[in-house]
Amino acid sequence: MENSNSKIVFVSFAAFSALVALTVSLLLKAFAGAFGIVARATDSDVVRHGLPLVVGFGLCGFLLLNPKIRTWGDEVVAEIKKIVFPSSKDVKAMTIAVLIMVFISSLIVSGFDFLSGYIINQMLK
Repeated sequence: MENSNSKIVFVSFAAFSALVALTVSLLLKAFAGAFGIVARATDSDVVRHGLPLVVGFGLCGFLLLNPKIRTWGDEVVAEIKKIVFPSSKDVKAMTIAVLIMVFISSLIVSGFDFLSGYIINQMLK
């Protein structure tokens, strides 16, 4: 495992765990408004702040200490590093080509729309 890969994997797992902890915190707040038992439980700071932290740190530890998941993360980073992005010149050329095709197709669709509208108006008269 490369050292740079392990840093990226660690930061990715830590960010994911932080998002899960935030989600748990928001769910506790939302459920406290809907369910009385959750509202009573979230009156305690240990539950309101401690539970999301425990879930976040626990998940991060599980992800980092599980060898299969760690290997999967290293493989994902290695595959992402193989991606070759097009040059700026190619992106500009493809963007112009797409804009021209959209303009031409909008002209064709508008022409069919006006023609069919004209034909229907003539048939209704």
